[in-house]
Amino acid sequence: MTLQQQITQDAIVLLKQLIATQSFSREENLTGDILEEFFRERNIPFRRKINNLWARNKHFNPELPTVLLNSHHDTVKPNPSWTLNPFEPLVKDGKLFGLGSNDAGGCLVSLLATFYYFYNRSDLKFNVLFVASAEEEISGKNGLELLLKENDLPEISFAIVGEPTEMHLAIAEKGLMVVDCTAHGVAGHAAREEGENAIYKAIKDINWIQNYEFPKISPVLGKMKMSVTIINAGKQHNVVPDTCNFTIDCRVTEQYTLEETLETIRQNIDSQADARSIRLKPSSIPMEHPIVKAGIEMGRKTYGSPTTSDQAVLDCQSLKMGPGHSERSHTADEFIYLNEIEEGIDLYIKMLSNVIVAK
Repeated sequence: MTLQQQITQDAIVLLKQLIATQSFSREENLTGDILEEFFRERNIPFRRKINNLWARNKHFNPELPTVLLNSHHDTVKPNPSWTLNPFEPLVKDGKLFGLGSNDAGGCLVSLLATFYYFYNRSDLKFNVLFVASAEEEISGKNGLELLLKENDLPEISFAIVGEPTEMHLAIAEKGLMVVDCTAHGVAGHAAREEGENAIYKAIKDINWIQNYEFPKISPVLGKMKMSVTIINAGKQHNVVPDTCNFTIDCRVTEQYTLEETLETIRQNIDSQADARSIRLKPSSIPMEHPIVKAGIEMGRKTYGSPTTSDQAVLDCQSLKMGPGHSERSHTADEFIYLNEIEEGIDLYIKMLSNVIVAK
């Protein structure tokens, strides 16, 4: 059995262990323990902070640039439509069923197998850093973002973030900013001509949000998108409400910063507008980057992703790519094909070999 065949087999065994172990966001301690055991069995030094684990290649050289391989081991909670046991890894018709199998267990174990493939190599012109992160599904602050503050982490040249993309290349990803808004009016009796209805003031602002188009359009991600997703006002039918609260979901392309987006909103609506955070930034990697070119040479397609991932907290250039299909994520009876994991490991290794191995 070749090394690649062995690590592929090991990856599938590991994924079954992870599926069988509950790992909801902020509750990943047990899957963290499983990943610890994986490293210990192979004599790979690692570190852990809360439920984030990381390791670097055996011949790490601080003089070399570093590539980050990252995916997450937390999952969402199973929705009520599951017909199978979400914590029982079941193989049927070439599919591995189980919670987190597709998002993002298949990606995690494939990247870990890839890290192990390069771990002992002494002919690398890049260091390889592997991170299994927590809290990705809730964009939590104790996930990859916390880890990036560690003093002993090397500067990262570029990253591959494992999310199910059918092993195609998501070369850009929209950032996310949630903005809470409050329209202020004056309370009054609904039967008389008094008061100033905050709902009507909010409607004016919401109409602007619905119709405004940011002038700069991303060549990969297209237009910016703002959606009002929550609205709340009034307490009883006969009182004109003096406040109306609404929330905007802003999907931001690399053409604008989150700060610029928030300022544009504030300049064009009368409601008070406050961002919950400006952490989840848009990200991208150039088409001419060697890792992207390596993927294209292997028949992979490029595209822009509207969904967020741990890329949002990275400052380096990053590529989102992994086995599995995004449409299976968070669905009942989630699964990944076993041959997708095999293909994923093979493609990761081939692409990285073209970039990080000294010729």
